[in-house]
Amino acid sequence: MENNITSHHKLIILGSGPAGYTAAIYASRANLQPLLFTGTNPGGQLVNTHQIENWPGDFKKLTGLELMNRMHDHAKLLNTNILFNEIKRVNFKQLPFLLVSDTNEKFTCDSLIIATGSSPKYLGLSTETKFLGHGVSTCAVCDGFFYKNKIVAVVGGGNTAVEEALYLSNIARTVHLIHRRNIFKAEKRLIEHLLKKVGKNIILHKQCTVNKILGDKSGVTGINIINKNFPKQNIMINISGIFIAIGNIPNTNIFHDQLLMSKNYIVIQSGIHENSTQTNIPGIFAAGDVVDHVYRQAITSSASGCMAALDAEKFLDKKYSL
Repeated sequence: MENNITSHHKLIILGSGPAGYTAAIYASRANLQPLLFTGTNPGGQLVNTHQIENWPGDFKKLTGLELMNRMHDHAKLLNTNILFNEIKRVNFKQLPFLLVSDTNEKFTCDSLIIATGSSPKYLGLSTETKFLGHGVSTCAVCDGFFYKNKIVAVVGGGNTAVEEALYLSNIARTVHLIHRRNIFKAEKRLIEHLLKKVGKNIILHKQCTVNKILGDKSGVTGINIINKNFPKQNIMINISGIFIAIGNIPNTNIFHDQLLMSKNYIVIQSGIHENSTQTNIPGIFAAGDVVDHVYRQAITSSASGCMAALDAEKFLDKKYSL
């Protein structure tokens, strides 16, 4: 084992989205005294959601930031030790498990819950990288203010894309929503809200893809899109900003040579072992977006965080009773 260990813990939790904070709340109530690392994005992607309408019991207006702040406060109230650092390296081939932070501090633990969430996907265009932060964004709540009374575009067809378009429609003059399919994957309630805005200041471009982002020294000035029914025709749209909302990639890079993975998602042993959030390594559990590519809801992430904490508690009880 490496020397110069900063501290040892029964349980460490990586991630501060709904899964991570819920795991911390349950683990703290079980007196496991967990250490939680928030990572570089405290609160996870949910902090970028401007309105939540499906969190049970919160039928009044609720933002993602408000909900995550409440989870943080709840975890702190139960004396969860929270560090605003990121873990950069791990070693699960030794016991106790070793984690190294971005400040090169070394931590060990008997059990670990991975709830590191996911990050936005990009289109893969060279100009996308060039204008990132200068007209290209993945967060309307973060950057929408800069496009007041301007023309913008949103790319995507799921919940996030429709939410972004609706949010921007209250700020921008016109919102072009570009989706590669004919049918949106978003929830029916969101689609209903969207359709009320279509013909006002939201314009739909279905079965279309963006093939070029245009700009100059000032930033993004336009995009070229192609309708798959007319692939030889480029449609030019003048815009000041484009918001990419085409999905997410789980934040699992540092675990690739440590855990069993499938398409960048951590494989859990649900239905095989008694502990349904357990990875292929006993004592290491995973919850939220790092394991879920199907439901991807705040409440399902939170629920899996609860399950991971209960599984970790059971694992540690057995370990310390031996």
